[in-house]
Amino acid sequence: MLLIRVRFENLDLIKGHRQYVVVSNHFSYLDIPVLGLIPYDLVFVGKSSLGKMPLFGYMFRNLHISVDRNSLKSRGASIAKAKEALDEGSSVVIFPEGGINSTHPPILARFKDGAFRIAVDKQIPIIPITLSYNHLILPDDGRFLLRHKTAKVVVHPPIEVEGHEAKTVGLLKDKCHQVIQQQLLADNPRTVVDLKVDPV
Repeated sequence: MLLIRVRFENLDLIKGHRQYVVVSNHFSYLDIPVLGLIPYDLVFVGKSSLGKMPLFGYMFRNLHISVDRNSLKSRGASIAKAKEALDEGSSVVIFPEGGINSTHPPILARFKDGAFRIAVDKQIPIIPITLSYNHLILPDDGRFLLRHKTAKVVVHPPIEVEGHEAKTVGLLKDKCHQVIQQQLLADNPRTVVDLKVDPV
């Protein structure tokens, strides 16, 4: 609807007969609509304020899982609902930064544990996905001005969690953070130079 071209890489890594916990960077309000183009049964976990947006909010409230990140009770309920969605055969998409929290995209904010605990508890593989340019197309600057650029979605190989336990959640979290961050740095070298960040 926004007339933005989206280019997918490695989409074939998502196998239709499997379930996944999908984790992705989250720098822009464009992230959910772009990931929603993946032809797969995905249930999103997102902040409750998304439900107030015109048209999109109605869809989100009725099809996905909303969470008030300031409420411990709401966060717990969202994890339970995500597990229910997995039990019902869907895959779930969780933004492990806990919202649009990065102050200097494409540098990721720290990942939270929730997505990785769910994957370990349910023994569901994790698929990291990098949204390379959404922060350039629709920056989170309060102006909601679109810049015309092809969106790039990079699907990374699944990370199996079979045999993992709660004590290895941190390792899974760090691995996914590294995979997504390396792709962001590779796709945004000019920004990396501007921010004086070492891409290695």
